[in-house]
Amino acid sequence: MNEQQVSLGNSDRLALIGSLATMLSAGIPILEVVNSLLEDSKGGQMKILSVLHEDLMQGKHVYVTFSKFPRVFDKVTVSVIKASEEAGTLDVTLRDLKQTLQRDIEFSDKVRSAMIYPVFIIVIFLAVLLMILIVVVPKISQVFLRLNVVLPLPTRILMFLSDLLVKNTVFVFGGLALLIVGGIYLYRRQQKAVVNIIYSLPIVSKLIQEIDITRFARSLHLLLSSGLPITAALELTSDVVNRKKTADIIRRSRDMVFAGKKLSEGFRLSKGYIPALMIKLMEAGEKTGTLDKSMQDISEYYDYEVTNTLKTLTALLEPILLVVVGIFVGGMMLAIISPIYGLISQVGRH
Repeated sequence: MNEQQVSLGNSDRLALIGSLATMLSAGIPILEVVNSLLEDSKGGQMKILSVLHEDLMQGKHVYVTFSKFPRVFDKVTVSVIKASEEAGTLDVTLRDLKQTLQRDIEFSDKVRSAMIYPVFIIVIFLAVLLMILIVVVPKISQVFLRLNVVLPLPTRILMFLSDLLVKNTVFVFGGLALLIVGGIYLYRRQQKAVVNIIYSLPIVSKLIQEIDITRFARSLHLLLSSGLPITAALELTSDVVNRKKTADIIRRSRDMVFAGKKLSEGFRLSKGYIPALMIKLMEAGEKTGTLDKSMQDISEYYDYEVTNTLKTLTALLEPILLVVVGIFVGGMMLAIISPIYGLISQVGRH
């Protein structure tokens, strides 16, 4: 397997970093640690540990190995490992890295779990829609056609869609497949434009902003704690955020730090987009020389804020989706029942 293609799940990556941190902290030489871990490893972990063993035997550093696996270890992780090896604090940094990775996984899980319910409702709705169009409507439409009655517009639309789906199943699903493939192609070619449109939506915009602040603050805390210069740390953290606007603010602030100004001054220029609380905490950290600690406080605070925002979004989405699905399903059933009720009324009058 090519090193560029090797990937690990979150739990496997956490286990690897955690095992290295624990065994190195116990005073075991790194080659012994790698040999020990190789005995029980498999898949991607085995590949990484095998390459690490070969590199260590050749006198190379751990960060050199990690940089060969970009799908497993990002630039922030590689830079932190490099700085810690130069400072001789690899075991301590690996422990910090494990904690940061654990928080990142928990953070991602919160975002993912908030999306499960809406996706589940949409899938169920589509399944019910297909069942009605393929199973129920064809049988009802045969009765209506035999009776030769005048049908309301919603019923005729439903019968047309059902007929289209049943008689041209291959073409319909082929068209949907082409539409999906075209959408994926467009997304890959114009990913930034599509993502920016999604991120600019009213409620989503606030959530993405909080997620960006959390990721930026957590990464900057880790990089500064490992001893990286602030300019190098800011260059790396501009890649961990989602929105281009946030990345531009970080890069502009880095340029201002290069010019001898404070980091908080760069962020203050974007006050309104960047929360005042974040700027205040950064200023306090710069005055006391504990900017890394301030960034940790910021990440923990906004992690909590993201959790609350997700809860609010989920609480709003649940009833809205149920109402929308209920209206659609109810409308379809009404389109089926209404003509039947009309026929029964006519029979009753005769």
